Amino acid sequence: MTQNFTPEQKLAALGLELPPMPRIGGNYLPAKKAGRTVYLSGVISFGPEGLISGTAGDGRSTEEGYAAARACALTQLAVLRETLGSLDRVAEILTVNGYVNAAAGFPDSPAVINGASDLLVEVFGEAGRHVRAAVGVNALPRNALVELQMTVRVKEP
Repeated sequence: MTQNFTPEQKLAALGLELPPMPRIGGNYLPAKKAGRTVYLSGVISFGPEGLISGTAGDGRSTEEGYAAARACALTQLAVLRETLGSLDRVAEILTVNGYVNAAAGFPDSPAVINGASDLLVEVFGEAGRHVRAAVGVNALPRNALVELQMTVRVKEP
C-alpha cells in the first residue's frame, strides 16, 4: 500500500472490519482524552465467535495468542473511532501494554503481542510504531487469552 492511504482506507484495503464497541464491565471509561492524548482502557480478546479464552503454553499456542492480540488491537481501533469520529485523527500510537494469560514459564509473550503491534503498523505505518510491554500473567478477566491497553496522540484539530 502507498503512503497516500489513510488509516480508514488501509483497514478497508486489508479487508478488516472493526468489531462493535466492548461492553463496559465496571466503573471506568473505555477512553479518556487529555489534551491531544487519548488513554484507552484495557480490552480483552474477542473475535467473531466471541471471547478468545485460555492459557498460552497450556492449551493455547503462540499463534492463537497472536490472533487474539490482533483481535484486541481491532477492538481498540473501534474504541478510537468511536472516541475520535475517525481513525484518520490518530497522529501516532504511543504505547501498547499487552498482557498474555500464560502458563508459568511461557517465554513467548512478546511474540503474542506482536499480533497487535503488527496490525497497528499495517494500519498506521510509521505512526503505528510504539513503545510497549508484553507481560505474561497468571489470570485475566473472563479467562481471556490477551488484554491490551494503549495510549494514542491525536492530530491537531
